[in-house]
Amino acid sequence: MKVLPFKIPKPDFDALVFQEDKDIVFFDKLHQHKEIQVSLIVEGEGTLIVGDTINYYKTGDILVIGSDIPHVFKSDQTSHLKSHMLTLFFTEISFGSQFFNLEELKELKPFFKRSRHGFKVASHKKMISGLFDQLAIASKFQRFMILLELLQLLSKSSYTSLSSFIYDKAFTDIEGNRMRNVFEYTMNNYSDSISLGTISEVANMTKNAFCKYFKKRTNKTYITFLNELRIEHACKLLLTNKDLAIVEIAEMTGFHNISNFNRQFKTVKQMSPTAFKILKAPKVF
Repeated sequence: MKVLPFKIPKPDFDALVFQEDKDIVFFDKLHQHKEIQVSLIVEGEGTLIVGDTINYYKTGDILVIGSDIPHVFKSDQTSHLKSHMLTLFFTEISFGSQFFNLEELKELKPFFKRSRHGFKVASHKKMISGLFDQLAIASKFQRFMILLELLQLLSKSSYTSLSSFIYDKAFTDIEGNRMRNVFEYTMNNYSDSISLGTISEVANMTKNAFCKYFKKRTNKTYITFLNELRIEHACKLLLTNKDLAIVEIAEMTGFHNISNFNRQFKTVKQMSPTAFKILKAPKVF
């Protein structure tokens, strides 16, 4: 099966697909598909790259990934959690080209606008999770009705966007495999030194050609992407490993100079590692 584009397997006459993923890891290859994806993370955590942005997902997250947005779930296998996700897949024309343009469905427009960059839900999560719980035993008609309820809630919920920039062309097979290899190598080796020469070889390009290629398709340099990935992993370690010193976390995430780590952390998070740890620490009452 080709990684990019990725086709959601479904019966010929099904307009709406419900999928339950339950394994050690999710599908961890960079991919994109025409279908809009609405997912509940039942269990698991890890890194989620959507478009140009690195995010961290965890149990209880509700995520929406729009049509043709390149994305990859990288499950954290050190967390000792299984990966379990419930998902609905559909397109804006699954039920006819004009269905979502009906006057009665105008209040769902915010959902489709938000989905273009992907988003993480920040409110109504208990109600949305309850609807997802019904999907496994629901008939196809009931799933359609649940979808409309979900879209109504997702249209009025508070949210945070998952990506700020989306490359507006579908990747070719060659481009898809090249970007997949770059992302996969980076996610597997971010704690080591990765030079532009090394990653250019992974992409099978010259250094200059690769830098231009990556910037055009992600709106950021490769070094910026690498630093952001490292900082996201550092954030997780800051919050989950209280016994680790900041200098140890810097080393574990590929920063072999504490001054550079502090500088890059502040660039990405607009605060120091110490301030982040204090701000994000669970409050005790």
